[in-house]
Amino acid sequence: MKRSLQERLEAGPVIAGEGYLFELERRGYLQAGTFVPEVALENPEALKQTYRDYMRAGSDVILAFTYNAHREKMRIIGKEDLLEPLNRQAIRLAKEVAQEHPEEEALVAGNISNTNIFNPDDESSKTAVRDMFAEMIGWCSEEGVDYIKGETFYYHEEALIALEEIQKQGLPAVITLGLMGENILRDGYTVEESSRILSESGALVVGMNCFRGPDTMQPYLNKIRESVDGYVAGLPVPYRTTEEHPTFFNLPDAGCSCHTPLETTFPTALDPLYHNRYELAEWAREATNAGVNYIGLCCGASPAMLRAVAEAAGLETLSSEYSPNMEKHFLFGQDDTLQKHNTSYRTKA
Repeated sequence: MKRSLQERLEAGPVIAGEGYLFELERRGYLQAGTFVPEVALENPEALKQTYRDYMRAGSDVILAFTYNAHREKMRIIGKEDLLEPLNRQAIRLAKEVAQEHPEEEALVAGNISNTNIFNPDDESSKTAVRDMFAEMIGWCSEEGVDYIKGETFYYHEEALIALEEIQKQGLPAVITLGLMGENILRDGYTVEESSRILSESGALVVGMNCFRGPDTMQPYLNKIRESVDGYVAGLPVPYRTTEEHPTFFNLPDAGCSCHTPLETTFPTALDPLYHNRYELAEWAREATNAGVNYIGLCCGASPAMLRAVAEAAGLETLSSEYSPNMEKHFLFGQDDTLQKHNTSYRTKA
């Protein structure tokens, strides 16, 4: 029997695997910069395998990969004719993989996100944003998603428009905010103020995703938890952001010895700046203890990282049988049958 998102939240933490954007770019199926998920149409099996890998790593939900698949982004790349087919295909592929779960069918979430055209001083931009959300959510509803994830909003009002359009379709809403380096949303709201309003307006889950790593997101998640009675989401990027550099957009790499073609390490030179999976697991324990209910990782996350987060939250995943176990490693293992002439060198290797 497939439980709803609310039923799963009532039972304990829900794990939400995200990060498809960077992962599929790494795998060679998506272009960095434009970041448009054409993979749903061009390489559907690659997208299905990515969905599958994150589900096996512990994700309770498969988020249909339609981030940036809105009318404005498709206009920029000159492919508006692919807008509806791309959105529907991403959802259908997600539903196929969700049904493969051997224990309980995974949830499927529709996805809308920041449009990059919202302007608080331009009423026409608000109308355009609303129309873009309405058509995407309409396709989600017709395709039978379980809920909608609206994410990475750095304007409170845009997030509120997203929530209103989701509610018109009668679907549960998870709304998460992306906090830039100003430490406040661009229309003047704090993330805790915005989250409280969104929760009181009917969002099932509110919180934050993307831009910030665990160290610079968790303090704001704590504020949200104090301000909100409902469920709280936290999905940081897996990078070592700092108080001086709170987002991954301007993270420096002092150890880089070559010239990179971009002004910043974002998005294609962030590799040396990752948290390891054990640090991410430590964050997951902290977040769970702080009352974060909807836990995951965003851009840059790998399935192995997500598995560490899920296990730290107290869950066993489909791929937990492959979690690290060094007991029989030829150099670092402790098994009595290992060759002693190898293990004696473990401190000198």
